[in-house]
Amino acid sequence: MFFFNPFWPLTALRIASLKATSTLLLFLLIKSNLLRLKGGLIGGLVALTLISGLIVSSTVAGGAAYYILQNKKSNDDEVNMSDDDVINTEAVSA
Repeated sequence: MFFFNPFWPLTALRIASLKATSTLLLFLLIKSNLLRLKGGLIGGLVALTLISGLIVSSTVAGGAAYYILQNKKSNDDEVNMSDDDVINTEAVSA
């Protein structure tokens, strides 16, 4: 024989609140994981930008140093020495 429980509305309320709480906690966990993933992606992009900027700036600096050395070497080749060891150069006017 089945006995009628007079507290069934309270039991149903407890079960419904437990389901709602577990659903809310699941949503918060998913949100936390997505925020962590988004933060990691943004941080990775920032780090990649900084590293690529460092590589580009060091490449530009190296190219400038190479250009200066090549230009200095070609200027040294253009200097003419005369027989009396006097350096003849061309005047550069600005």
